[in-house]
Amino acid sequence: MTIAIAFDIYGTLINPHGVVDELTRHLGDRAQAFSSLWRDKQLEYSFRRGLMQRYANFPVCTRQALDYADKLLQTGLDDSVKDSLMQTYRKLPAFDDVAQSLQALADQGLRLYGFSNGTAEAVNGLLQHAQIDQFFTGVVSVDEVQSFKPDPAVYRHFSKVAATDLDRCWLVSSNPFDVIGAVAVGMKAAWLQRSDTVVFDPWEIEPTCVIHRLDELQEKLTL
Repeated sequence: MTIAIAFDIYGTLINPHGVVDELTRHLGDRAQAFSSLWRDKQLEYSFRRGLMQRYANFPVCTRQALDYADKLLQTGLDDSVKDSLMQTYRKLPAFDDVAQSLQALADQGLRLYGFSNGTAEAVNGLLQHAQIDQFFTGVVSVDEVQSFKPDPAVYRHFSKVAATDLDRCWLVSSNPFDVIGAVAVGMKAAWLQRSDTVVFDPWEIEPTCVIHRLDELQEKLTL
């Protein structure tokens, strides 16, 4: 059975801080801090909703996190600006190592999937905008399970959709919590450490391998 590779989207293939350029037009040198808080709160809200079993999709978490960052930092963004930022979030750029790396993996005959907290519609739109959608067999969204990573149910759902045993499924993610969640249910996982300042959580669970650029993945895969 050919392995199935699940690629996290935000932060792994797609740069979520690509919205900083637009934030800079409104907030100047406060844009980076705002973007980081927005991203952190977005993930926190997904974790909390998963634990509470009060699901609302990722765009809802994203907008509520945007409202939170605006209130906490007292930036006074009006609704039209927030709506524009939300639209920008749907058209974020891919990292510069993505297209060539995916091409090499696809050329090897591997099955590649987008696997995201985002809705399938949003993820497909992002992949199309970044011009990398042609490399993927499909997109698997947690929206189909009504929960969020790292709920074990979402990784098992991926295995079911890919029709591949968990131990033949790989996750590739820049998010330590995602890697830990996948390994905990029996998947293999590559942690893509895009920044030296990011620390992997010191738990009893380790990634199968660590890479620093996506083009390092091919030689690390256990086929």
